[in-house]
Amino acid sequence: MDQLTTVLVTVLVLAVLFALLRRGWTTRVRRQSGIPAPAAPPAGLEEREPRLVVPGMYVSTTETGAPLERIAAHGLGVRARARALVLEDGVLLDRQGAPALFVPAADLVAVGTSSGMVGKFVERDGLAVLTWRLGPTVVDTGFRTQRAEDKQRLLAAVEAIVPAPHS
Repeated sequence: MDQLTTVLVTVLVLAVLFALLRRGWTTRVRRQSGIPAPAAPPAGLEEREPRLVVPGMYVSTTETGAPLERIAAHGLGVRARARALVLEDGVLLDRQGAPALFVPAADLVAVGTSSGMVGKFVERDGLAVLTWRLGPTVVDTGFRTQRAEDKQRLLAAVEAIVPAPHS
């Protein structure tokens, strides 16, 4: 009976932990319900020729200046394999198992690098980071290219479509 009790207690503890994790996630989503949904990908996207396509990993989206505070609303906190497609009018992060994320060029603020954000920490400047406006909130979206040499190409292609700052 001792082994059975140990197994049952372990299963119960794991079930409670998973329930608490789920509750924390749903609370975060509810708390962030005021954050608007990202723009829908433009119509006819399949027929367009992208400037660049880079495979990699969508890491997460966080509020700018808070790299450990994942935005869970609208599926933005879900890490997934993805392709970054740089188009004339924005960047499409085509995520596997999650909705595609389209960042309109008009909403892009900057592009840069980071060594990490919630969900992924890598070598110095190993992540490409898009800073953009999601409604009134400025956010950072991290993307890890599959091949290191693709990161500079991605940064240059996105930089080319970032609008000039208004003065």
